[in-house]
Amino acid sequence: MKTIDINNKISIEELKEMSENRFGDLVKAVVDIEKEIMVVDAELHADQEKALLEIGSQQQNIWGINLYPDDIDEDFIEFDSMINLRPSWGNRSRGVDNEEIQKKIKIIVDSLVFV
Repeated sequence: MKTIDINNKISIEELKEMSENRFGDLVKAVVDIEKEIMVVDAELHADQEKALLEIGSQQQNIWGINLYPDDIDEDFIEFDSMINLRPSWGNRSRGVDNEEIQKKIKIIVDSLVFV
């Protein structure tokens, strides 16, 4: 697992290596939309979620995504994770139902990943 922030960005090439070593075409990531950080490269989103909670992230700010480093266009980010399933907070799917939160995640990922 690796924590990515504005002072410690990650390249597409490094994401490609991570994907090849674990799932073949994707890298799991969890984003904290308040702290504007993310954790990448773990088998489970839940492990990344736990790592963020341990450093003080708040549950409502943490969202699971998948990154596809071979598709750096519209298909780069997939909003799909079991940790996103939060019916009591209005998110009734494994995706990210709120479009504003999706936009925040995209902006954060774009600021932390470079080509």
